[in-house]
Amino acid sequence: MDSDHRPSSITRRQFVTSSASVLALGSFTARAAGAPSHQPQRPGRGPFRVIIDTDPGVDDALALLLAMRSPELKIEAITAVAGNVPLDLTLPNALRMVEIAGRTEIPVAAGARAPLVRRLVTAAYAHGENGLGGAVFPEPKTKPVAEPAAVLIRQIIGKFPGEVTLLTIGPLTNIATALNADPELAGMVRSLVMMGGSLSGGNITPAAEFNVYVDPEAARIVFQSGIPVTMVGLDVTRKTSLTEDHVRQLQAGQNPVSQAAATIARNAIEHNRERGFAVGPNMHDSLAVAGFIDPSLLQMKEYYVDVETAGELTAGETVGYSPNAGDLRRRAGMEKDATALTMPIRGSAPTLAGTRTSPVLRDKFVPNANVAMDVDSARFFDLLIGRLSEKY
Repeated sequence: MDSDHRPSSITRRQFVTSSASVLALGSFTARAAGAPSHQPQRPGRGPFRVIIDTDPGVDDALALLLAMRSPELKIEAITAVAGNVPLDLTLPNALRMVEIAGRTEIPVAAGARAPLVRRLVTAAYAHGENGLGGAVFPEPKTKPVAEPAAVLIRQIIGKFPGEVTLLTIGPLTNIATALNADPELAGMVRSLVMMGGSLSGGNITPAAEFNVYVDPEAARIVFQSGIPVTMVGLDVTRKTSLTEDHVRQLQAGQNPVSQAAATIARNAIEHNRERGFAVGPNMHDSLAVAGFIDPSLLQMKEYYVDVETAGELTAGETVGYSPNAGDLRRRAGMEKDATALTMPIRGSAPTLAGTRTSPVLRDKFVPNANVAMDVDSARFFDLLIGRLSEKY
């Protein structure tokens, strides 16, 4: 929100949207942190219509293969965006994964080449110059569709209003572009599950996670859109390091998907080792997809999340507000205390030279996101490796 926006009471539309988000996300986020799901979900539910927005990327590639091997998902489209590497690489990498999985019926669209207002920052240092850790596959024969990603996103959501979940595992530029083009679009999206953000420090700066760092303005548009958001960020994805044993299990799978995944995984591990990284690579994006397939893998907590866009050192930081987190935690039975429920969402304090009062971004706590706070890593890898190697 603009810093000179005056405090105001939450509107009925904001209240309805925020309240509805809890219901709309129920199939994915029923598990509050430390609490069992009211409706436990397991693989086999669905199928759900999804659009996967991606910037392949090592973990993106495995996430795409997982999604295309999962009957719970009806993939309406895959949209590529610049991020881990430029669009000239992420687009053919997405097409390669579609061919490897034998799913060439899925339309693949080219998206944004750069963030909304910033220069592109890539992560070739982590994903290799080709985005796949140096793993080489043939040039794809499949061609992308003619429609730009943002146009295709709008077309599909318009065709199936209230049915499409956006699985976003890259910078959010394509999604923000679609939302900016159609003010009614957000109200037609079932939910958005994103790999991105962190409430526990970043991976490209001390404050910011990479996907949000690349295009913080786009991420802010998404968080403030009213779409029910599930944030699967570094708080949990740091617990998903790929190991040599995982690679061996993939190599044992006798199918093209498993063999391709093993090749990418092996190259990614060697790439990390050569550069002296102590951990990883982490399966960030695969966890977001797996968590949508099987919500019981994750424990969730409601937050109001906003994105820092002006900070010289903190741009891209996802800031989570909760009346029951950190030093604001209440004693058992006091979580619904009136003081907690009316906690204002504040921005920075006014400067001595300024006349503005401290802006209140919200005058009452209303969550806009469910944030993953813990993960059953062993079960996640069982699902990932099992699907890719055709164990189940």
